[in-house]
Amino acid sequence: MIGDGRETLRGFPMNHILQCHDITKTDFVSGRNCRLTDAEGREFVDFESGCWSAALGYCHPRINGVMAAQIERVMHLGTRYPNALAEEAAVRVLDITGLGDGKCVLLSSGSEAVEFGVQAARRISGRPLLLTFSNSYLAAYGSGGNRRTDEWVSLDPSAGDGADPSAILDSIPFERIGGFIFEPGGSGSAAVRFPPAVLVREIARRVKAAGGLVVANEVTTGMGRTGRWFGFQHYDVRPDIVAVGKGLGNGYPVSAAAMRPEVADALERGGLHYAQSHQNDPLGAAVALEVIAIMQEERWVERGAELGAFFLGELRRLQEKHPAVKDARGRGMVLALEFRAGAAVTSATVFRALFERGFLVACSTATNHIRFDPSLTIEKDDVIALVSALDEILTARG
Repeated sequence: MIGDGRETLRGFPMNHILQCHDITKTDFVSGRNCRLTDAEGREFVDFESGCWSAALGYCHPRINGVMAAQIERVMHLGTRYPNALAEEAAVRVLDITGLGDGKCVLLSSGSEAVEFGVQAARRISGRPLLLTFSNSYLAAYGSGGNRRTDEWVSLDPSAGDGADPSAILDSIPFERIGGFIFEPGGSGSAAVRFPPAVLVREIARRVKAAGGLVVANEVTTGMGRTGRWFGFQHYDVRPDIVAVGKGLGNGYPVSAAAMRPEVADALERGGLHYAQSHQNDPLGAAVALEVIAIMQEERWVERGAELGAFFLGELRRLQEKHPAVKDARGRGMVLALEFRAGAAVTSATVFRALFERGFLVACSTATNHIRFDPSLTIEKDDVIALVSALDEILTARG
């Protein structure tokens, strides 16, 4: 635990907010690009980009402008009344996911998009099992976390390191598996570990050969996070469904489930009925369109790949210098620093020390690592300042 919910780390008591997770109490009142300011006027550099989703930073003027203009028109429509903005956004999402003339539904959260993909795979395949990697989070609705063994087969991705995939996969009953729910690394429950490409490709091949579907969960790896538009693009596999999280809205709650035309046709012929209060809302569609346009016009995916490579090099320099650092790893702008068990520093102590220096990072005490998911728009000088702070902390605590 980073905090027990009672301390006021530069903050104030929050006695009426249900505590569902660790809380670091500080009252942020404004944000601009990668900086947040609290009620005391203290500035922090956010290396989490909110909940890993503000890929273009806080208060982006173009996105704010589109939001304000659309609010003056119409924000929300009933599910029976899809609109031209939603159609246009669907086309753009299908374009960036490489699903061409497929179909797309705009939703409100990454968890919902993943769950839509999970249920679509079950519905189309009619198979009792789904396959995923054991460290996948998948969704807040329960598909991840405590997975039932009569519904899920979980595979340890590290088992494929340097191994023949056949030796690992031959015992899996692919004839009973309706889908491979693939999280391309860097998830909330994983410590920024990317499964071997040869293993992923062989799983996808076997699942499809047996009549199952491949669902890519891109909630934490999509929208340029890994140096490409989507994490699955590092693996030379073509998903049947792609779940995109709220990075699609730069943090605004719009997500998407995009699918190949054959999948959409099977769902529609099967009498699919799905209704959600903010499905295909015009405001969410307008935001998604602007986010995609900005990322394409200003080439933020490419810039993220370049800066991410520099960032990883700096973290590896820390690993070489400080014995307490067990590993530095990353892909694009999702990176992690893992500490050795028994070292004088832990992920929790480093988290606190960085917080006091004005840096926000993610922290996992279970796997003893800190994680960085900054906006693609973060300045190189901020990366250098963070690494310098880490160097000072590790030197002092040795």
